[in-house]
Amino acid sequence: MWFPFFATDRARQAIPRPEEASKLFVAKPFVLVTKEASALRLAAVDRLAAEAGLRAGMTYAEARARVPAFDTQETEPQADAALLAECAEASDMFTPLVALDGADGLMLDVTGCAHLFGGERALGIRVARTFRAKGLSLRAAFAATPDAAAAFARHFKGVIADGTETGRLARMLPIATLDDGSERVTALRRSGFSRLADLADRPSQVLVARFGAELVTKLRRLLGQEDIRITPIRPPPALVADRRFAEPVTAMEHLLLTLGDLVDDIAQQLERRGEGGQAFLATLFRADGEKRRLAIDTARPTRDAASLKRLFQLRIDTLADPIDPGFGFDAMRLAVLRADAIMEVQARLDGGTGRVRGGEGAREDGGETIADLVDRLMVRFGAENVLSFAGSNSHDPVRAGRAVPVAEMWNAGAPAPWPEREPGHPPSRPLTLFPTPQPIEALAEVPDGPPLRFRWRRVVHEVARSEGPERIAAEWWRCYDAPPPTRDYYRLEDVLGRRFWVFREGSFADEVRPRWFLHGLFA
Repeated sequence: MWFPFFATDRARQAIPRPEEASKLFVAKPFVLVTKEASALRLAAVDRLAAEAGLRAGMTYAEARARVPAFDTQETEPQADAALLAECAEASDMFTPLVALDGADGLMLDVTGCAHLFGGERALGIRVARTFRAKGLSLRAAFAATPDAAAAFARHFKGVIADGTETGRLARMLPIATLDDGSERVTALRRSGFSRLADLADRPSQVLVARFGAELVTKLRRLLGQEDIRITPIRPPPALVADRRFAEPVTAMEHLLLTLGDLVDDIAQQLERRGEGGQAFLATLFRADGEKRRLAIDTARPTRDAASLKRLFQLRIDTLADPIDPGFGFDAMRLAVLRADAIMEVQARLDGGTGRVRGGEGAREDGGETIADLVDRLMVRFGAENVLSFAGSNSHDPVRAGRAVPVAEMWNAGAPAPWPEREPGHPPSRPLTLFPTPQPIEALAEVPDGPPLRFRWRRVVHEVARSEGPERIAAEWWRCYDAPPPTRDYYRLEDVLGRRFWVFREGSFADEVRPRWFLHGLFA
């Protein structure tokens, strides 16, 4: 898809009032100018200016000499890029594989998609209607390779070429099609070549020796002899299922039924591949070009159609901005953005229908599992907000654990295992760990011994039993300045049976008065 007057068409749409746009652009040619080396040059021209002989790159003075009366505006490359990205987003309804082609074109890989619109010709009509409604001039072409399609759109009109036809039409292209900003095209013209047919029958070894391998590669791609896949602006989904409606649909119940059918299709495809999906995206294409997206993530790979339907229903019910059908939706797509292998589930020997999804908290009675609950929470609150605790490779109690998204932890496993408790011994770490240690007043029998009593939050606790010390030093590789004082930790139990984790920071040997802190509470 090539927009021959993209920048000037965009500038027309930027005019706030239609009467001003009509007055400014219909009667006179219109150009966009830019400043280069203290001189004004034409950056883009509209159709009238092109018919009058103006072209991009011409100096402003030369343009005025040729056409005394035309209107100008300054070019806005950022606005052009934003509009092209918007056009690429709108092209998503035709195929999920969309790439930018320079500053004024788009490349769509419609392999296996054209039949959904009634063939290539019907698809081309639909594409043209979509972008002309946005006020953009458009020329499109179908070919076997991206390079050939881009060249046909710029030099021919309405071309639909298969593999054989691509080579025949490419031979008619001018030598300028090979222009890559170098002097090779000029050298080819001086050598008497005018069309690609003059080069197509020449031995490639001679062309490589005279003009370089890049030119031969470009020639082969234009002739359809070598293909290179486009690089889409978004990674292609693992699986896609589409539905096109003969007439725009406005009834929400019909949309939900169609979404359920797409979920069933995706579940069957995943089952055939032995995989399950973890990220699903449903896109509803409205007749006026607007789109609504519904995304859900699951903690583990799944292909359970009933569960996915419930999650999509939950997503719709919790939308802050309800779905507005407007003039109706004319297409719907369900894509699996991320998929992974999934273990097959063996039927129970007692003939029951329950199944095990695996993992901690799974049930065999068909009831809700921990994974089901996590999936619902992720849909309602977002995958990044559903966290679980995981161990970390650190002896520092503050850094020994961290909160990570449940899906990330379940996919990759916990970063580090939790330390196992010795049999017959109490836990070495408290159940409740304060983010910031709380200062206490402590009285010890000897300077380096455990406290006999301490005051915390205005309450005095008499110590009945103590265990320690456990010396924990700071991680030296994290100490960019002076390292913090060493901590001596004690496990204390008061006369009422309450257990505390306290530490003394510093020592009398350092000629610094030690301070006591309460860091955690045991159950």
